[in-house]
Amino acid sequence: MNTEIRQLEPKELWNKFADLNAVPRPSKKEERVIAFMKEFGEKLGLETFEDKVGNVIIKKPATAGMEDRKTVVMQSHLDMVHQKNNDTTFDFDTQGIEMYVDGDWVRAKGTTLGADNGLGVATIMAILESTTIPHPAIEALFTIDEETGMTGAKGLEGGLLQGEILLNLDTEEDDEIGVGCAGGIDVTATRTYNEEETPEFKTGYKITVKGLQGGHSGMDIHKGFGNANKLMNRLLFDGFENFGLRISEIDGGSLRNAIPRESNAIVAIDTMNEDAFATEMEEMINDITTEYKTIEPNLTIEITKVETPKMMMDLGVQEGLTRALYAACNGVYRMSPDIPDLVETSNNIARVIVKEGEIKIGCLTRSSVESSKWDLANMLRATFELTGCEVEFSGDYPGWKPNMDSAILKVLSELYTKMNGKDAHVAACHAGLECGILGQNYPEMDMISFGPNIKGAHSPDERAQISSAQKYWNYVLEILKHIPKK
Repeated sequence: MNTEIRQLEPKELWNKFADLNAVPRPSKKEERVIAFMKEFGEKLGLETFEDKVGNVIIKKPATAGMEDRKTVVMQSHLDMVHQKNNDTTFDFDTQGIEMYVDGDWVRAKGTTLGADNGLGVATIMAILESTTIPHPAIEALFTIDEETGMTGAKGLEGGLLQGEILLNLDTEEDDEIGVGCAGGIDVTATRTYNEEETPEFKTGYKITVKGLQGGHSGMDIHKGFGNANKLMNRLLFDGFENFGLRISEIDGGSLRNAIPRESNAIVAIDTMNEDAFATEMEEMINDITTEYKTIEPNLTIEITKVETPKMMMDLGVQEGLTRALYAACNGVYRMSPDIPDLVETSNNIARVIVKEGEIKIGCLTRSSVESSKWDLANMLRATFELTGCEVEFSGDYPGWKPNMDSAILKVLSELYTKMNGKDAHVAACHAGLECGILGQNYPEMDMISFGPNIKGAHSPDERAQISSAQKYWNYVLEILKHIPKK
């Protein structure tokens, strides 16, 4: 499996990526990949250890002639986002990722690829293993649980690392040098409700929204992709307003940091309204697919008859829920007034579950400005509390403030221009990188982020560009040669 991947150049990088992708590595279930990484370092005879939260650190001395350079921390995260197409049979807990080459791209068969951040991990592994690549002393930091809470970065104690420079290999545009990122917070609304027996003369329907692109809820939030939870709510709201539609169940979205691609709902309507309901829904579906035909050409909305559900939501709670979901902010809340084209603050309504008397709505709110992050979080809190929900804030993490006077930024910028004949795009991003958190315990560390072209991260359309990986690999090697002296 993945034989063709191992033949790609640079082989050092792609072979290590294939090795890594054979190991299941869901967030919060990293035991196997932690063991894999520790075994890798120990077999090389390098100082290797696991810290108290599960991060793996491997230290490699400088090569001959590079001993006078500053020690570099090379950092990537071990976990990956697990998303698959609805018609793909795959167990992320037990199976390795199945990859294939598609022109200039590496893709996975119906699942996320794990290039985020597996290519960064593979880069570091290849350098640790090499006997020919010149480099200063390296401290390889492999963090855990970046995708669902950044608990690895949060738990890294001060004093474990002596490096003065940190290279974070988690950026997804090869012409970009990252100098800042957004912070984030999880906003979770919950409540219970009474179920009512479905009266006679009701007909059951299943509504399905699928085929959306999904994507990274930070990097892709400004692109106008459809959110399955918001689209589903439009249908439910209209069905109730016009035909007294009643909700039995909703299951929409999956991960907090992925724009939801699919949603399913079980509903009931008065049997006498079936024809009118079908006509109205057909018109709505046409309107929605027309709205999104350019950006979401594969969007499909299906309404099919099913067995009438035995129980329905309390009517008052249903009204409040659909109104709250309509009112809740989703997408870009504010663009940065200071950095052109940068999303400052956003929200992703990632998960909506309604079943057996319980409601749970999960959001991930991001911002590069702390006060704006809390402003939007409180707006969401107020919206959901008005409908009787309890709202919890959790997983709060800080952003990474840009330092335009960074010495390592100067090194990377000059090298990029020299190697490519044009300047790199120096930018902050709307994703959450671990640099801001790591900087809390290592405030003097000079940090930078970069990486190869990766598209569609956090979705089954994730793909890594082969030609870009070669460009990025050459860039990494030159950066290591030009680390400043102590």
